Amino acid sequence: MRGGLLAGCFGAAVMTVLLAIGLVTVIDGQRQQAQGVTPLSCDAAIGPTRPGGMDGAAGQAADLDEEQRAIVALIISIGKERELSPRAWQIAIQAGMTESGLRNLNYGDRDSLGIFQMRPSMGWGTVAQVTNPPYQVNKFYDVMEAVPGWQTMRPGDVAQAVERSAFPDRYHNWEPMAVHLVENLGDVEDASGCGSSSGAVLAPNKVAGSAIEFALSKQGLPYQWGGTGPNSYDCSGLMLRAYESAGVTLPRVAADQYHAGAMLPAEKAQPGDLLFWAEDLSNPTTIYHVAMYLGDGEMVEAQQPGVDILTRAVEWDDPDLVPQAVRPGV
Repeated sequence: MRGGLLAGCFGAAVMTVLLAIGLVTVIDGQRQQAQGVTPLSCDAAIGPTRPGGMDGAAGQAADLDEEQRAIVALIISIGKERELSPRAWQIAIQAGMTESGLRNLNYGDRDSLGIFQMRPSMGWGTVAQVTNPPYQVNKFYDVMEAVPGWQTMRPGDVAQAVERSAFPDRYHNWEPMAVHLVENLGDVEDASGCGSSSGAVLAPNKVAGSAIEFALSKQGLPYQWGGTGPNSYDCSGLMLRAYESAGVTLPRVAADQYHAGAMLPAEKAQPGDLLFWAEDLSNPTTIYHVAMYLGDGEMVEAQQPGVDILTRAVEWDDPDLVPQAVRPGV
């Protein structure tokens, strides 16, 4: 099947990875507000980007010593004092773990010092300041808040924007552990903002419901590469017209559809969310298919030449399934 999907949909689904942040709050907002914590919006960029990524997070967190846990607690407490969302705490934890292992170091590359390896020669402060933990955390947050659009970026990317490392991808390695710490030490119900992983299916909102109705009405029509209707469709063409019918304008190709809404873990997808498939999950440019999730483990798709538009079960263990879904229109 994969070969057929590649042939049928590849041209309309070349991917580039960008993050999109949704505006659908699904955590316990009242609980968060009672604690003086800014409620989170649904965002799979908060937390593991691979299903199962939390498996080792608890173990990593358990390995932290007293100094490291004290620094995490300081990051969280100052974040709360500044009324920053748990997203900000996670960014700082990932940066600190990457730069110093969450330790207040008195050494580093060139004149880099402290938790975040701040350099006095680069204007971060005096030696005394950049080795003072409260100063460091506040300074990190100051610079972070000056990053345009930081709230809508993947946490590791924000950490990189602050730190300007020669190794930008390494900040992502600590996403799962940082989420675990935010949720457990910060007493946050759901650091992703995407709800629990109980598997419960929510009723689709009005937009998603209209898109689903349109897509289902096209069952039985033929697949045609490059087709956008009304009598035939390819994979992204069907998604385009389905959401157009609901008043949401999607880009034409799956490459752009991937970042045209809120991103959330695929295993937490809700009716109307878009699922994607790739040859290589570490290289999103190899995405070759998109479909619409219907709930209850089912999806609707324009699959490949010779196969009419149909519904079928999602194979959650498919090694090609991209671990992030997209919720258009939010």
